[in-house]
Amino acid sequence: MNADQLIAGADEAGRGAWAGPLVAAAVIMPPGKRIRGVKDSKQLTPKQRVALFPKIVAQAVSCSVVCISPAEVDQLGVHQANLFALSHCITHLDPQPALVLVDGFAVDHYVPTKRMIHGDARSYTIAAASIVAKVVRDTLLQFMQQHDARYGFGAHKGYGTAEHARQLKQFGVGPWHRRSFAPIAELLYTKH
Repeated sequence: MNADQLIAGADEAGRGAWAGPLVAAAVIMPPGKRIRGVKDSKQLTPKQRVALFPKIVAQAVSCSVVCISPAEVDQLGVHQANLFALSHCITHLDPQPALVLVDGFAVDHYVPTKRMIHGDARSYTIAAASIVAKVVRDTLLQFMQQHDARYGFGAHKGYGTAEHARQLKQFGVGPWHRRSFAPIAELLYTKH
């Protein structure tokens, strides 16, 4: 397969969550082949995403995943953490593609990249990356749920829901929370 014909898709999951990692994925799918059902991960049920995940990984020419911890998100800022994760995913693809389509973000990289607004709904390769990133992140959140069930990570996946806010008020801020995010920072501030 000629590398100058390869196009990758890159996307992230968990950017706006109050807790848990930010996960980015980059995927090169073989040209001319499609897996039935692959579309924007937000349009799929968790069960559908989990069923598609091994098919994507098995068929991919290359697949790369990068996880940024809550502490790193706090240190870098969410935007820079997102760009860092996407850039590192692209760097770890082997072979390197001729072009990377990135959902929503302009990424400065030595491989040419193209920003696509709503790319996860418009590009097959970005959709595949969105599924990989979402399944990896959801799996990590299930692990967090098993480790500490107080916060209900298995249900809200670390996002800012009313239930998550209630759990934070009851149990306080945990090690998985992003302390730089306003709702968490406010709780920490009011405790002092």
